Amino acid sequence: MEKTSNFTIKAWECVGCGRVEAPQPCLGICQDRAIELVPEEAYRWVRDECDRLREDNAALRELVLRLANTNPRDEQWEAGYKALQARARDLLESFEN
Repeated sequence: MEKTSNFTIKAWECVGCGRVEAPQPCLGICQDRAIELVPEEAYRWVRDECDRLREDNAALRELVLRLANTNPRDEQWEAGYKALQARARDLLESFEN
């Protein structure tokens, strides 16, 4: 079994029945056990989606921190509120893309 990264291994999959084989020299102490594997494409999709969600979370965190730590001057609260609304709309629009 050739290890290619922390999360993937190179193996052979039968295109007919789906059998998976990852040959490794036997040390004479082997015991077979069931494991679950996922195709690399699925793993990469999940990894990329997690990265995207982390970025979205960081952007939302920044907006919430700004809201929590802003103290508008007298009679300036409305301008600050509208600026935060605009930032929130921009974030929501970027999340849809």
